[in-house]
Order: sequence, then C-alpha cells, then structure tokens
Amino acid sequence: MYERLSPRVDQVIKLANAIAREYDQEYVGTEHVLLAIAREGTGLGATILRDSSATEERLRAEVDKLVKASLEDTWVFGRLPGSPHFRNVMARAIEEARDLSSKHVCTEHLLLALLAEKGCVAQAALKSLGVTPKSVRDQVAQAAKSA
Repeated sequence: MYERLSPRVDQVIKLANAIAREYDQEYVGTEHVLLAIAREGTGLGATILRDSSATEERLRAEVDKLVKASLEDTWVFGRLPGSPHFRNVMARAIEEARDLSSKHVCTEHLLLALLAEKGCVAQAALKSLGVTPKSVRDQVAQAAKSA
C-alpha cells in the first residue's frame, strides 16, 4: 500500500468501514468509500461532490438503488474485507496521486479512481448524478492552480 495516505484518506477508510457496518455488510465496497468521502466532508473530493450537487443523501439514495443482493468476492483490507473493486480503486488512487505529483493520496484521488472503476456501484451512482471524470479533473486542476 502507498505509505503516504493523507490523514483525511485514513479517516475516509475508517468511515467506509463504519458505513459498511451500517449497511450490515461484511465487506468494504466502492459505494462505502464514496459515501465516506461525502460524510468526511472536508477534502477536495467532498467539495467536488457538493459542487456537483452530489450530497451524501443523494449519493446514499443512488447507492441504495444500485446495491444488489449478491456480494462480490472479497479480499482483506483493514478490519472488513474489501471488494475487488475496492482494491482496484485504492491502487488507482495511488496512481492518480503519483500522476498528479502529489505527496499524499487524497480524497480527490479516491474520487477520480472511483470514477474510473467501471462496473462498480460508486461509479454508477456518480454517473447517475452527473459527476464525470472530466468535471472532477477540471476541478482538481483548478484547485491546484489556486493552491
């Protein structure tokens, strides 16, 4: 794992575990990470979601519509096992951070990775709410210019 997860991403992962438990699920999926970004609320990823009118409530409603009865295969990450999509998202977030020359993996990198993970609940929920990879990349670039 990338040794430089930001403290905010550490908090998001903890929240994702808690949200998975709220759903009475025994795995952490992309939908839990997405909801955790929104719930944590202070990262650039959360700001981008809010600017896109993708509030935690709207995201939860979309996730609830998309979650299926069958569970994906799991792998262990932290306390709850993570779905294969979750593993892919974490790996992609690391790549996004490196590509953007970031010293830490942050919530905006998680958000970009969620959007890139085809076939996962989070990507479908974001798409349904009109959040696109281009709009997120544009906002990340704008934030970098402002910093």
